[in-house]
Amino acid sequence: MFKILRRGLLVLLASLPLVAFAAPGAFDVVKGTTDELLGDLQANKAAYKQNPEKFYDSLERILGPVVDSEGISRSIMTVKYSRKASDAQIKRFEENFKRGLMQFYGNALLEYDNQDIRVLPAKADGDERASVGMEVKDAKGAVYPVSYTMVRIDGQWMLRNVIINGINVGKLFRDQFADSMQRNGNDLDKTIDGWGAVVAKARESAEGQQAGGQ
Repeated sequence: MFKILRRGLLVLLASLPLVAFAAPGAFDVVKGTTDELLGDLQANKAAYKQNPEKFYDSLERILGPVVDSEGISRSIMTVKYSRKASDAQIKRFEENFKRGLMQFYGNALLEYDNQDIRVLPAKADGDERASVGMEVKDAKGAVYPVSYTMVRIDGQWMLRNVIINGINVGKLFRDQFADSMQRNGNDLDKTIDGWGAVVAKARESAEGQQAGGQ
């Protein structure tokens, strides 16, 4: 009888991490990262305004560990282009993409002015996927929704995509990548090396969509 109880207790204890790191774990990652990021921004905003590159470095330090940059990069390239790319090309694009993402996200964050931010409970989509919503309220009371798509990789919840006020950033980058490939005559190296300009164009497109929706 004692052996049966002990075995049952061990099974229960072994299952606890799976419960703890399901959808609530995704919430914890988003909430903890957001709090750290905003705390760093508020403490150093003046310096970051003067030197945005320093802010991008800080963003990469805080966000980098929780962003599935490899998965996102392959998604942006799509199978059409990634299957023809070498490992070196994919790795180079991943690095360029990560830096571009920090610039895209960072430029928006530099406009942050103590708005009210609320992270919503995670919604599980199976065992390995979840979405975490966020509401950003401006000084006039307007609420801007944000939705983070999270995936669990090797037991850790990581960001796969983000939708900001209706703009799907992953799709936006994917469309811009395909457009860049067309303009570059399907030259993958040229597209990878020029990704910074693509991100700038994507940012302009996003701002245009936002302005059009207001």
